[in-house]
Amino acid sequence: MRLRVRRQWLLGRAIRRRRRLRPLSVRTRRIRPNDILLFMSMRNEKIRLPYFLDYYRRLGIQHFLVVDNGSDDGGAEYLAEQNDVSVWTTKASYKDSRFGMDWINWLLFRYGTGHWCLTVDPDEFLIYPHHDSRPLKALTDWLDASTIKSFSAMLLDMYPKGALCQQTYDEGTDPFEIASWFDPANYTIRKNGEYGNLWIQGGPRSRAFFHGNPEKGPALNKIPLVRWERPYAYVSSTHMLLPRSLNVVYDEHGGEKASGCLLHAKFLSTFAEKSAEELKRRQHYADSQEYMAYHSGLQDQQDFWCEESRRYEDWRQLEDLGLISKGNWA
Repeated sequence: MRLRVRRQWLLGRAIRRRRRLRPLSVRTRRIRPNDILLFMSMRNEKIRLPYFLDYYRRLGIQHFLVVDNGSDDGGAEYLAEQNDVSVWTTKASYKDSRFGMDWINWLLFRYGTGHWCLTVDPDEFLIYPHHDSRPLKALTDWLDASTIKSFSAMLLDMYPKGALCQQTYDEGTDPFEIASWFDPANYTIRKNGEYGNLWIQGGPRSRAFFHGNPEKGPALNKIPLVRWERPYAYVSSTHMLLPRSLNVVYDEHGGEKASGCLLHAKFLSTFAEKSAEELKRRQHYADSQEYMAYHSGLQDQQDFWCEESRRYEDWRQLEDLGLISKGNWA
């Protein structure tokens, strides 16, 4: 009962805060019944957008629904020119909107019902077993046939070898040509008793920025792909949602369920400038303590690469390492 009340409260917040969104270019009438949709909020991410859109179009996304939070780099205008993108803008507080999730919950409530919906940040790139040979619809069709309503993907931080500033990221290029390394282990996992989701921490951010206080490190567990229904709501980013059953993306009896990864292209040459901006704005979780740690570490020219780092090859490599799983999806 308490979680049901919580879910209703979250939906009520989202519906009320829809008034803070101003349509810039809305093409939602073009959405067809079986389209797979992508939802995102962003600020000053123009440099990432060409590759991001191209990547997800090739994967099988048919329409993008984006909230722009006061960008001044031309990103919103660029998106407004794309025929498969709908854009809303707002200058309202990102922090006061539960870090953008009120806006996203509203768009999911209004447009996502009955669709497979992928919710990601502009630096997150979904991979899943066979993604190099099977479109996203092949995965969602299998999930439908298996009566599975949600699909998990661990956030896998990618980074270059050497200082971030040594290799400049150019607009439109593949970020993983630069950020091609990751941590193959160094992860902890525990179950959230209240919501039932798994909580994963670790990786390069924990060892570089939170080595003295690893429990303060960022959460890496995400459930970005959901067969959306109107009563659903994200609780905390895409880490967990309600109803609670959607968080059970693992086999409780010791087997494996299919899962993916979100390759995280945060650590590029643009990162120092971006972290300084977000530290100044203080619009992120826990008064932007995560960005305080980033800024402090970057002053020392932190190099994320270590002897245990692995260069990314393909999804099969991640499966061998236990970071994704085919489950029953052959």
